[in-house]
Amino acid sequence: MMMVDFYYSIGSRYSYLASTQIAALEKETSCRVAWHPVNSVRLINQRGVSPFKGEPVSGQYEWSYRELDAKRWAELYGVSYVEPRGRVRFDSELIARACTAAKRLGKVVEYSHLLFSAMFQDLLTEIDERECTVRAEACGIEPTEFRTALAAPETLSQLDTTIDRAYRSGVFGVPTFITSSGELFWGNDRIVLLRHYLCSHRRDT
Repeated sequence: MMMVDFYYSIGSRYSYLASTQIAALEKETSCRVAWHPVNSVRLINQRGVSPFKGEPVSGQYEWSYRELDAKRWAELYGVSYVEPRGRVRFDSELIARACTAAKRLGKVVEYSHLLFSAMFQDLLTEIDERECTVRAEACGIEPTEFRTALAAPETLSQLDTTIDRAYRSGVFGVPTFITSSGELFWGNDRIVLLRHYLCSHRRDT
């Protein structure tokens, strides 16, 4: 069975779109996907170059185009999409730590789906610590246990380690998929190529 590492950020529209396809990808290709939440702001800053700072380097990075593009992908996938920019206040570090806390508690997939829903489906205006805790309880994590894990130094350390591993593995943005054979695929739109690769190499694993 081919293993695939999935590096993602809850605030990333393309990470959300990619996340809606993972269950089907696993079923179709017999792969197993490991979810690794990161703070993409920190990851990009670690690389030293951000396409989101200053004037857009190309039309691809214009916010109006990115919103239109995301809505087109959501329509293709048959999933809900509500643009969060200018609507939802959130702390990228908090939600990355929240997903990491859920991962330490064995609920990273369920929890990430719920936070993605909070960001891109539900008509919220803020995702704060209270909302993170509500979503944790919704996937079966006791609130006190979640808040303890969220504040634990070990959670921050695990997030730091994940971001560093992503950086050293060549991850330059999210979503990124890396197969156990070392092949890197960046972007929601590369899932078709990832699927082809996994199907082509299924007999070799």
